[in-house]
Amino acid sequence: MTKTILITGATDGIGRATALKLAEEGHRLIVHGRSAEKLEALAQEIGSDAFAVQADLSNLSQVGAMAQVIKASHDHIDVVINNAGVLKLVSPRTDDRLDARFVVNTFAPALLSELLLPLVPNNGRLIHLSSAAQSPVDLDVLNGKRRVGDMEAYAQSKLALTMWSQNFSARHPEGPVSVAVNPGSLLATKMVREGFGTAGSDLNIGVSVLISAALSDEFADGSGRYFDNDSGNFAAPHPDAADAVKVGNVVEAITKQIRSVTRP
Repeated sequence: MTKTILITGATDGIGRATALKLAEEGHRLIVHGRSAEKLEALAQEIGSDAFAVQADLSNLSQVGAMAQVIKASHDHIDVVINNAGVLKLVSPRTDDRLDARFVVNTFAPALLSELLLPLVPNNGRLIHLSSAAQSPVDLDVLNGKRRVGDMEAYAQSKLALTMWSQNFSARHPEGPVSVAVNPGSLLATKMVREGFGTAGSDLNIGVSVLISAALSDEFADGSGRYFDNDSGNFAAPHPDAADAVKVGNVVEAITKQIRSVTRP
């Protein structure tokens, strides 16, 4: 069955490869990118069924505007793949003094998921790219009050998104499925090359699991869970995700950051 699938960060790496594979299988793609040039090239490669939308996910106002464009042009989305993410940035602070790694990796996918929820059916899916790199979330870092290095911000932001996905599922037991996925460690992406100085493993490892998460029966009952593709199984995320108080504090902080954009 043909699905309408949104992929953020679709102009590079796993996102691009996944978009091309899903288009090849006949699905309708909504592709997001920050670079207009790369986005246009991808849309042309996919063909007439591609709908391209541009936004800088480090700017939540642009995330909100992107959601409005999508809602104005689509009456439903079967799958949202929140793939876009950052590790190293030249300027890791946004204009409003937040950590840009948290904005792109955590706030933007949470915000986009909330704004597009009316378009996603109960049997639809929200897939959030997590990571095997997860570390306890410091609320001062999340709120931009304390600075940390690239890897620490990345690891905290990925656990925060995993916690948010888990909480979203609890708030929406009827669906859609919300699942956090580690696509595989050190795959051959630009982020890995720039962050770790290694070519990385076969990108198709990540592509395969994202397509499975989007379409397969294996993930139909995976809402609120974390899939670790390094082990090939649903697994327990960082122990903090099992602490209701810590999860509640993180979700509350995320909600406060995105609230101004989610208000009607």
